[in-house]
Amino acid sequence: MSETAMVKEADSVEETYQRMKAKLEGVVPDFELQLKAELAFQINQLKRERNAVILGHNYMEPALYHSVPDYVGDSLQLSRISAETDADIIVFCGVKFMAETAKVLNPGKIVLIPDQQAGCSLAEGVSVEDVRALKERYPGVPVVTYVNTYADVKAESDYCCTSGNADKVIAHIMAQGYKKVIFLPDEFLARNTAREMGIPFVLSSLCGGDDSALVNLDQAVIGWKARCEVHEKFTVDDVLNARKQFPDVVILAHPECPPEVIELCDVSGSTKAMVDYVRDIDAPRYLLLTECSMGDNLAAEFPNREMVRLCSLRCEDMALITLEATLEALQKTQYQIEIAEDIIQRARLPIDRMIAIR
Repeated sequence: MSETAMVKEADSVEETYQRMKAKLEGVVPDFELQLKAELAFQINQLKRERNAVILGHNYMEPALYHSVPDYVGDSLQLSRISAETDADIIVFCGVKFMAETAKVLNPGKIVLIPDQQAGCSLAEGVSVEDVRALKERYPGVPVVTYVNTYADVKAESDYCCTSGNADKVIAHIMAQGYKKVIFLPDEFLARNTAREMGIPFVLSSLCGGDDSALVNLDQAVIGWKARCEVHEKFTVDDVLNARKQFPDVVILAHPECPPEVIELCDVSGSTKAMVDYVRDIDAPRYLLLTECSMGDNLAAEFPNREMVRLCSLRCEDMALITLEATLEALQKTQYQIEIAEDIIQRARLPIDRMIAIR
C-alpha cells in the first residue's frame, strides 16, 4: 500500500465527498466527511497547480490518509519515494524527522511539514553530544541510528535504519567483520531486534545501563535508553485481555513495544509489515499494537478484514498533522524544513545506506 488511488482526481467537492464516503463510511462519521471533503478538494487542486507531492505516513488520521497523499507507507517506503520524486514541493504528512529525511534527500526542493510542532519522543531522546560520547566510549564500533532521529544525529552516524530493515542493517554491518554495533535511540527496538537475531543486548553505561559484560561478548548490540511514548505504554494485560475477549485474534505488535509484550504477540514488524500481513494473511480478526489511527486506516483499506480496535493510544505529534494544517502549508508555503549544508552532506550517506539495504 505504497501508492494511494483515492480522490486526488475528483472534479468537485461533492465528488470528493462521495469518494471519501465510499472508502470511509463506518470508520469516519458522515458529518466529518462532509466538512473535510472541502479541504481535501482544495488541497488536491493546489498540489496540482504547484507541482507538489504529498507523502502520508501510516499514522495519519483516516480522513487525511485516504484523501490527499500521493503515496502512503512507513518511513522507509516514503524515504525511497522522496528520493525519486520530480515534484517541486514535498509536503510530508508526518513528523519532523521524516520531513528532515526528505530534505536531506532533496536539498534543492522545498520540503514542508504541516505543523512545525510535530516532533518525536525518540528523536528528542538522543543528542549529537550523546552520539559523540558513545563513539568515544566504544571506539571503532559502527553507529546505527533509527530513522526516528533528527538530521544532526544522523550526520554523526554510519548507517540509518527503520523498524522494517533494522535486522538487515545490523546483519550487513556484521557481515563486514564488525562484531558490535551501537543502535540508537529506541531501547525496545534494539532489544527486540537483537533477540530476534540471537545477539546479546547491552544497555550503555552512559545512560545508566551496565556494559561490563561487553569484554566477554563476541557480538553485541549496544543500546540507549529512549522509548516511544506511545508504544512503551502497551502492556501484557492489553494482550491477555484482548485474547480473553477475542480468542481467535491475531495480534501484530510494533517492535518499539516492550519485549514482554512482543513475546506474547503473534507477529512483530514495521507498519509496512502489518499492512502486508493484514492484506495477505487470512485470519478471523486482527489487532494492531501501534498508533491507533493505523487500525482505522486498514479497516477502511480492507473492509473484508475485521479489525479489533484498541484505540486508547494516539501519538500527539502525529495528531497535529491535519487537513487544515496541510492546506495552510500549501497555501502559504509555510514551515519549510531548513538544514545546514554540512549536516545535509554528512547525513546523506547513512540515509542512502539505509535505502539501499533491502
